[in-house]
Amino acid sequence: MSLQPVQILQSSAQEEKGETARMSSFVGAIAIGDLIKSTLGPKGMDKILQSMNDSDPVQVTNDGATILRSIGIDNPAGKILVEISRVQDDEVGDGTTSVTVLACELLREAETLIAQKLHPQTIIAGWRTAVTEAARVLEEAARDHGADQAKFREDLFNIAMTTLSSKIVTQEKERFANLCVDAVIRLKGKSDLQAIQIIKKLGGSMSDSYLDEGFLLDKKIGVNQPKRIENARILVANTPMDTDKVKVFGSRVRVDSTAKIAELELAEKEKMKDKVEKILKHDINVFINRQLIYNYPEQLFADSGVMAIEHADFEGIERLALVTGGEIVSTFDRPDLVKLGHCKLIEEVMIGEDKMIRFSGVELGEACSVVIRGATQMIIDEVERSLHDALCVLTQTVKETRTVYGGGCSEMLMANAVSQLAMRTPGKEAVAMEAFAKALRQLPTIIAYNAGYDSAELVAELRAHHTEGRQTLGLDMIEGTVGDMEKLGIIESFQVKRQVLISAHEAAEMIMRVDDIIKAAPRQRGNDQCM
Repeated sequence: MSLQPVQILQSSAQEEKGETARMSSFVGAIAIGDLIKSTLGPKGMDKILQSMNDSDPVQVTNDGATILRSIGIDNPAGKILVEISRVQDDEVGDGTTSVTVLACELLREAETLIAQKLHPQTIIAGWRTAVTEAARVLEEAARDHGADQAKFREDLFNIAMTTLSSKIVTQEKERFANLCVDAVIRLKGKSDLQAIQIIKKLGGSMSDSYLDEGFLLDKKIGVNQPKRIENARILVANTPMDTDKVKVFGSRVRVDSTAKIAELELAEKEKMKDKVEKILKHDINVFINRQLIYNYPEQLFADSGVMAIEHADFEGIERLALVTGGEIVSTFDRPDLVKLGHCKLIEEVMIGEDKMIRFSGVELGEACSVVIRGATQMIIDEVERSLHDALCVLTQTVKETRTVYGGGCSEMLMANAVSQLAMRTPGKEAVAMEAFAKALRQLPTIIAYNAGYDSAELVAELRAHHTEGRQTLGLDMIEGTVGDMEKLGIIESFQVKRQVLISAHEAAEMIMRVDDIIKAAPRQRGNDQCM
């Protein structure tokens, strides 16, 4: 009598075991890496992302995190790479493409080792030794100019130049690098980017973008109110200020004459007048509200010589309260407990064809606004993403002041150290360590390939120089040669480079451990729902 196999999973559930599961993970992860590796480096290409929804804008970008966040991925291993790219973006702001490509190359090497019958745990053991050695060598090679203000500012400028060299702003990278460094230095060591506001305005060209000290609010001043106020005392509020119509919510009002309607409207007006008088008791000359301000209260503010600004978006009003030192209030019965905002000057300015309100001399001295100009919305959005990456990297560098050389120099340094350790290591782990070094060398190879140069020749030459001890050499992608990164000023943040190394290793190790993929059965609709 033959035994029937025991059915554990539901009939429509799917399961992939052993080699099949591992191959599925490798194929998915490698496909993700191949998708975005053409964007790596200063000569990387861009991708157009078009949604199926016509209302969503088209995106043109080479930012790895943006690309991976925008595309739909079904492969579980692919989702892990998307996640590490997102975490890299949140943690240090840059290196999102590098971390995904390095994880992909590690898995590509692992696929070859698995085919040679190396056990996954043996590969993982070799990788762990390799990543420890690579992190040690990277730390030894790091320089620190945090104590020298002039040299550190130069480091920040070079880091910004390196970060922006692979972005759409590469033709204006010196201008934007100075802009980012000036904005970050104003933060005085803080890592919160809330004080740096980014304003996007269509028109002009990227070169028309600039850094404006203070705060810009994309709103207009009310009718018949002062357009310029010095030594402003600002009340920031989130309260309804509309009384042009009767509003008795949730009820019906029956009246026997139109005079009664007039009485109701008069009562509403009196109520609003009392509210405005309470607001004016705070001894203010500027009132900024999150909600609308209707005609009657606007007229009352104008009669009192108070500048009123309505409908400030919530993100803008929160940032405004932060930079002016005030608090957002909703009730006005206790003026003594309300914290007002202060600034030296409020005035209207023109940016392109739009009027905006500038707050100069704000309480929070580090506050500033970056005005981005561009020919199309896609260009402006990509410039914003580029500047966000640079600002994040610079704030990380202010906290962790150590720097390393870019242009594939650090990767080659780590790869050579891991290769030398592999030569001294007995056992199968040495094969995995050599594969780790090979994956690291793939990053400068891809950078050179994306620039249209002979990647095999350049990387072989670079490896030879590093073996001879010339450890400041990397790839000069302007000339297409091996150059001295110290003289060229191609510098990256130590924190970003270390995070790329560790995150890529952890993601690749997680995918390597998989030997079973179970997909749950789709939920069945009940008979009552089908009818």
